[in-house]
Amino acid sequence: MTIAIIAHDSKKELMVQFCTAYCGILSKYNICATGTTGKLVSEATGLEIMRYLSGTQGGGQQIGARISCNEIDVLIFFRDPINPKANEPNDINLLRLCDVHNVPVATNIATAEALILALERGDLDWREIGNPRI
Repeated sequence: MTIAIIAHDSKKELMVQFCTAYCGILSKYNICATGTTGKLVSEATGLEIMRYLSGTQGGGQQIGARISCNEIDVLIFFRDPINPKANEPNDINLLRLCDVHNVPVATNIATAEALILALERGDLDWREIGNPRI
């Protein structure tokens, strides 16, 4: 199972804190991330993270391509809902891909914690529970 993590600049520290708190659970899965987020989380936690380009250079689109190929099982994307981003259409497209490919996605700390705890219980292990992806 692969978990993708992305965080807007104003949410990167929150992502580091989240991944530090749930490092024990995250360490059981393959993790990929956009460049800067992956670097910060890896340095803080020691987690092995497959890093793509930074978000502004197309890292989110690289993760979107993996979602389209059913290679991402969960997306944790801490977005800044207050300050508009130049690449916001790409963010919306990424969320749309999650909807199309039935990928659970968290965009804030509350839903991220719910997803992580569901992973820990085994509730989201598609291959184990025999729930095929559409």
